[in-house]
Amino acid sequence: MARDAEGQGAKRQPPPDLLARLDAELGRIDEQLRALAAAKHRIQSLLDAVVAITREQELHAVLHRIATTAVDLVGARYGALGVLDDSGEYLAQFIAVGLSEQERAALAEVGFPRGLGVLGHLIRHPEPLRINDISSHPASAGFPPGHPRLRTLLGVAINVRGEIYGDLYLSQRRDGLPFDVHDENIVVALASAAGIAIDNVRLLEQVRAGSEQFQRRLLPALPDMRPFDAAAIYRPAAEPHHVGGDWYDAILLPDGAVAVVIGDVVGHDLHAAAAMASTRHMLRALLFTLRTPPSAVLTQLDRTLEAITDNPVTTTSLARIEPAGAAWRLHWSSAGHIPPLLITPGRRAEYLFAEPGLPLNVDSGQPRPDRTHPLPPDTTVVFFTDGLIEHPHHPIDESLNELAELATTNAALPLQDFVQALADHHPSDGHDDMAVLALRTPHWRRTGPQQYG
Repeated sequence: MARDAEGQGAKRQPPPDLLARLDAELGRIDEQLRALAAAKHRIQSLLDAVVAITREQELHAVLHRIATTAVDLVGARYGALGVLDDSGEYLAQFIAVGLSEQERAALAEVGFPRGLGVLGHLIRHPEPLRINDISSHPASAGFPPGHPRLRTLLGVAINVRGEIYGDLYLSQRRDGLPFDVHDENIVVALASAAGIAIDNVRLLEQVRAGSEQFQRRLLPALPDMRPFDAAAIYRPAAEPHHVGGDWYDAILLPDGAVAVVIGDVVGHDLHAAAAMASTRHMLRALLFTLRTPPSAVLTQLDRTLEAITDNPVTTTSLARIEPAGAAWRLHWSSAGHIPPLLITPGRRAEYLFAEPGLPLNVDSGQPRPDRTHPLPPDTTVVFFTDGLIEHPHHPIDESLNELAELATTNAALPLQDFVQALADHHPSDGHDDMAVLALRTPHWRRTGPQQYG
C-alpha cells in the first residue's frame, strides 16, 4: 500500500523538461508584456510629443522641439535637425541638441555641417538610415576638429507637402546599444507628424505676415502736419492670427486746426478690421463736413454707425489742436477711450483724465462731453490704445505710471524715435494690438481766431 501511494505521488510530479518549458514560456510572456508596456509608453510619449510640437507657433521653436523630442523618444545622447536649402542639396540650417557648452564652443569655430559625408548620403537617399559604425560607412568623411566622436547614427527624412524639407539625425543611445528597428519606426512616425507641424507653422507665419500687412494697409500715412510734428506707430498683437481693430488718424482741417483720432474696435478678426476701416472713413468725412466741437462730431458718427452698420462696440478719442490766442489748445471728446498723455516742455507727464463718455455703438442718445486744455509750445500729446498698457498681472495704474515714466525719459527724442521707444518698451504683455500717435506743438507761438464755421 505504501509503495502504491509513493508511486501515485511520483506520477503527479511533472517531468523536469515540462517545468523548463513552462518557465521559458512564462519568461517569454513576461518579455512580451514588458515589450508591450515599453511600446505603449513610446506611443504615449510620441502622442504627447506631437501635441507639444503642434502648440508651438514659431518655426524655430517647432524645429528645436522636434529635435529634442526625437532625442527623448529613443534615448539618444545627441540629436539634430538639418533644414535643406532651396536647391535641396545642402543644409541651410542645423539645429543641434545634446551638446555641452564646451562642445558648442569648440564647434562654433567650425560652423554647422553643410551636408557632406553620411549626412549628404541621407540627403541624396532620403530613406531611413541606421549605422552602427559611422567610420566604416562608405560615405563617411570623418569629423572636424572639436566635433564629438560619434559611432552610431539614425537618420530620417522630414517630408513637407511632398518635398524633402530636412533630416533628423540621432546618435549615441545612452544605453550604449545601436539603434534598432523600434527606434527607427518611432522616429519615422515623429518625422511624419513633424512635417505636418512645420507646414502648419509656416502657413501660420504667412497668415501672420498677411494679417499685419492687411492691418497696416488700412492705416493712413500721416500727412505733412507742419507747423506741428506728428508720428505714429502700429504694432500687431503677439498672437499671430489676430487682425486688430486699432487705428489712428490725423488731418489738417481747413480752419487751421489739426484733428487727431485714436480708436479701438472690439474684436480680433476681419470683422473688427473692416469695422475699423469704415469708422475711420466716416469720421474723416464728418470732420471735413462739420465745423463743430469734437463731441458733436462723435455724436453724429455714433448715430450714423447705429443707422447703417452692425459694427462692434468701439472706443475712440477725437481731438482738435486749435489756435487759442497766443498759444494752442487741446479740445477733445472721448468715447470710452483711455485719456491722452501730455508731456510738457519741462518733461512733466500728465494724463488728461476726464469723463470718458460711452463708447460708440452703445447708446447714441447719450450726451457727450467736451474738454479743453492749454498746449504751450514744445508740448507733446500722446494718444494710444489699451494694448500699450494692459497686462493681466499688473494694475492699470501701475502700467500708466510706467508709461508716463517711459515717455518723460524719451521726451527729448525726435518724435518718430519717441513713439518707437514707447512701442519697444511698453508695459503691456503684448496680447493685444497697440497704436500710438504723438503730436508736438511748434516752438513758436501763433495768433488766430478759433473757427467752427
